[in-house]
Amino acid sequence: MFIIRWLLGRIILLLNFIFSPKKLKRTESAQAEIDLQTKSLQLYQYQACPFCVKVRRSLRRQGLNIVIVDAKQADNKKVLQSQAGKIQVPCLRIEENNKVTWLYESSAIIDYLTNRFA
Repeated sequence: MFIIRWLLGRIILLLNFIFSPKKLKRTESAQAEIDLQTKSLQLYQYQACPFCVKVRRSLRRQGLNIVIVDAKQADNKKVLQSQAGKIQVPCLRIEENNKVTWLYESSAIIDYLTNRFA
């Protein structure tokens, strides 16, 4: 089972690389404003997870520069467990007004980002 998952993960990454979506073009000032707003966001993910790839492709399509955190690293996994309550990816960490919210599910994350930055 491990070999099948590993192989499928590599195929997903290869196809994502080959068919990478085009990045949204903005003026420098508009991009700087978006970058300032996205500093409070972090995406916890696994590199070869198909749902995480879906969210990363949406980030690229929208031209969002959000910090990507590898949830497989032990320290990051502990943060997910202790602060978010469960280890599930993709997970978007949203910090607003000194309050942290954790958003799960790829479709919910994409909807949130589309509504906020469209």
